[in-house]
Amino acid sequence: MVKITDVARHAGVSPSTVSYVLSGKRSISEETRRRVRDSIRELGYRPHAGARALASSRSNVLALMIPLRSGIAVPVVMRFAVSVVTAARRHDHDVLLLTQEEGEDGLRRVADSALVDALIVMDVQMKDPRVPLLRSLDRPSVLIGFPADADDLTCIDLDFHAAGAVCVEHLAGLGHREIAMIGSPPEVYARQTGYARRVADGFAEAVRAHGLSGGVHPCEAAPDAARDLVGRLLAERPGLTGVLVHNEPVVGSVVGALRAAGRRVPEDVSVVAICPDEMAEHAEPPLSSVAIPAEEVGGRAVELLMSKLEGVPVPAATLLPPTLTRRASSAPAPA
Repeated sequence: MVKITDVARHAGVSPSTVSYVLSGKRSISEETRRRVRDSIRELGYRPHAGARALASSRSNVLALMIPLRSGIAVPVVMRFAVSVVTAARRHDHDVLLLTQEEGEDGLRRVADSALVDALIVMDVQMKDPRVPLLRSLDRPSVLIGFPADADDLTCIDLDFHAAGAVCVEHLAGLGHREIAMIGSPPEVYARQTGYARRVADGFAEAVRAHGLSGGVHPCEAAPDAARDLVGRLLAERPGLTGVLVHNEPVVGSVVGALRAAGRRVPEDVSVVAICPDEMAEHAEPPLSSVAIPAEEVGGRAVELLMSKLEGVPVPAATLLPPTLTRRASSAPAPA
């Protein structure tokens, strides 16, 4: 079994220095801290969890707050959760998953206990009622998402506003003049969920900037709802040649509904989506898409939180730029 003395010898420091790096009780230079952590990883050292928590007054547990509200694409959300858990384990932290619709009460209950050292908060709304409480807590937090007022907060996410705009620019570049966005379920917009609102805003601004015709159409996350919406759009807008889908559960249903209506994809109607790469790649045809980088966002959220726990300054806002991958579902607009 690897001991703390083995780590100290390998890193060229004293055992007490290794202990201070683990506990955070004393200020250690970044170069020494990095050398000790490299030795810990290389040797596979695992301090006794109970002793380490006692020495550091930490639980080595992070809270991940994901209220599983209606309209949320659970498989996509779970990708974020898995990435957070995986990254936390690299730092010898466990994750307490909070999925109930508890809002401020649940957040305060966990923060007031000794259960967790820090918090990651998801499903952020534009006017999120949890934000004032997060600002007042003595525990660090990171939001995956941006409220309208992000002052004094640490936030990270895909730049969803730019993602909506990039999809419009792709269709405009292919010559499409009449397009539509099939968006998230109505209740997601009613809650003013940040990512959905920003995609819709980015789409609408880019439509105006390029002089196109197009609108945002909320859609329930059900195949029947998608088929009905597609039928209505085609009846009302026979010149429609481009569709953006930002509603992961109905991506396949939208393509199927277009085909059922006699519209070929992409010869008659081009389809782009904002969804995980795996979903886009396995669609028929494979979809041009902007990926949702759940693994990167979740991993970087944990890294930001670890830095905050160690007193290292972090950027207040981290926006990941969208990347559109062109696949078989988009083509030049029909003449």
